[in-house]
Amino acid sequence: MTETRTHDVTTPDGRSLRAIELGAPDAPLLVVHHGTPMSGAVFRPEAESADRMGLRLLAYDRPGYGGSTRQEGRKIADAAADVAAILDHLGVERFATYGISGGGPHALACAVLLPERCAAAATVAGVGPYDAPDLDFLADMGEGNIEEFGAAREGGEALTKNLSEQATGMLAAQPEELVDAMRPHLSDVDAAALTGELAAYLLDAMKKGLEPGLDGWFDDDIAFTQQWGFDLGSTRVPVAVWQGEQDHMVPPGHGRWLGSHVAGAEASIFPEEGHLTLAVNRIGEIHAWLRDRLV
Repeated sequence: MTETRTHDVTTPDGRSLRAIELGAPDAPLLVVHHGTPMSGAVFRPEAESADRMGLRLLAYDRPGYGGSTRQEGRKIADAAADVAAILDHLGVERFATYGISGGGPHALACAVLLPERCAAAATVAGVGPYDAPDLDFLADMGEGNIEEFGAAREGGEALTKNLSEQATGMLAAQPEELVDAMRPHLSDVDAAALTGELAAYLLDAMKKGLEPGLDGWFDDDIAFTQQWGFDLGSTRVPVAVWQGEQDHMVPPGHGRWLGSHVAGAEASIFPEEGHLTLAVNRIGEIHAWLRDRLV
């Protein structure tokens, strides 16, 4: 990407959102929702893919992460208003969006709640609703995620303790040690991929996101285990659901559930992909799918 711009946007309720814009100012816009716990930092291959397709990326730190003010008690649905505030600041009317991992539900919020502006959305290795009666949320998850979501259901002190212990291990690691720190969350496919540039990027993005503390991560987890605040069955824009069969962070059952409950969704389950490898290996296809519905 030849052009990178940072925006600090004030929301109607007085909070600040840090957004990073990459690409030509007049190019079609894709809004990126980062994973949990991360920041709006964009991976080099992701930026290069968008650049090749003539797309502009807009990634932002969710409230409580990086340079964005915390919004205590936020719901998944609140992401739509934050994205609208950033778009208004930039003077952009039309966009498409995708969310990776913990960003997936936030992309769906934009699809449902901003249908006049959002041309299409994709959830990539994203979770389904915790309270869905026909989704076994924890089935086939890695031990680390089971413990984390169990703590989230307890709330407060239990979740803070769990996240603090995880953050201590991950943030103290060097890139080549990150795979060991994250091993309770990883399938073999993802563990093999978590090296080199990808490990360095993930560690840097987590450090930036968690620099102000654990609030963003804490609020994400609480939001995932509560009602999202919108009806997936009312989606009126094209939605792609992509999931990896080798994913222990967000198992493929989540993708299958979303594919059958998001109105009109196109669901793809990739047998050979994990949680991390899905976005890395398929980012060009994700961008192309969104571009075709945006331009």
